[in-house]
Amino acid sequence: MHHASDPASDPAAGTSTGPDAMPGAITREQLEALLQGVADQDRQAFARLYEATAAKLYGAVLRILKHEQRTDDVVQEVYVTIWQKAEQFDALKASPITWMVTIARNRAIDELRRRPTARHEPADILDQTASDTPSARERLEGEEDAQRLYTCLEELEGRRQDMVRLAYLEGWSRADLAEHFEQPVNTVKTWLHRALKQLKGCLAS
Repeated sequence: MHHASDPASDPAAGTSTGPDAMPGAITREQLEALLQGVADQDRQAFARLYEATAAKLYGAVLRILKHEQRTDDVVQEVYVTIWQKAEQFDALKASPITWMVTIARNRAIDELRRRPTARHEPADILDQTASDTPSARERLEGEEDAQRLYTCLEELEGRRQDMVRLAYLEGWSRADLAEHFEQPVNTVKTWLHRALKQLKGCLAS
């Protein structure tokens, strides 16, 4: 949580992080220079970096959370992290935007794990799957099934848990998962297969 005195609490006054915000035309070299400026605590460089990348990071987070208010909150936290950790950026290991998007995606996944039922409440699941209004007993059973699913998900190893959530709750493709987890597509498929096998075993027990 950031405080009002933190320069990242309002990175660029008047700049929207919503879906209509457009990143400025900027090169990798310019982004690297801005990140260096941020590492040196240059607020003007930070504001320019924010304006140039906010839409990109907003989209990366929204894709995971599917909730605008939560996305706004996470994006602000991401820029606080960027302000605090800019000096850790290594241009030899990643491009500036890749480094920033990775921070954004990881923070969004943390949020998803912290509040896993925020989007998929049991009642919502019933509404999506039932063709008519369920009886009280059916509704209760449905909620119990949903809670059991969440409990079993929590038992998966961290990476596999994140992968299953992103693949089946958020609709990420195997290619997206491979890029995010920095693994070959075949490895992602193997991990998902094993994770689902473990999940089914938990649900059947």
